[in-house]
Amino acid sequence: MFVELMPLLGERTVMITVARLNQNSIRVNVIPARKKEDENAALTTPLSFSGTPEELDREVGKSLISYVEDNLRLQTALATAKAEMEAAAKAAREQAKAKTVQSTKKQDESAAKETTSADTAPDEQNMTLFAAQQK
Repeated sequence: MFVELMPLLGERTVMITVARLNQNSIRVNVIPARKKEDENAALTTPLSFSGTPEELDREVGKSLISYVEDNLRLQTALATAKAEMEAAAKAAREQAKAKTVQSTKKQDESAAKETTSADTAPDEQNMTLFAAQQK
């Protein structure tokens, strides 16, 4: 039983309770503790076995192997998903920042062009139909 729990014990504390239900049966609870307050509750789902001591001796080890593998696989999947979400959020922030910088540059360029065209030809802006005759 403890050999099967070793991979999970490397990641977190595990509490085991054993209680006698009646003359012939026992209940064993395997309860992983949370590492962090905001940790996903699925990683701390308890596992409970009930049966005779002989049945538990035969079956608990097999069930624990599967339970520990599933728990570690879920832990890895959650960590991968979190990292991917953080990377996507960072990329989206950078893309939004780049768009903001580009639109600011375009606004500055168009404002500069308007200022330049207004400064270079004030006479052309005030021309009338009879401008050639006045010169």
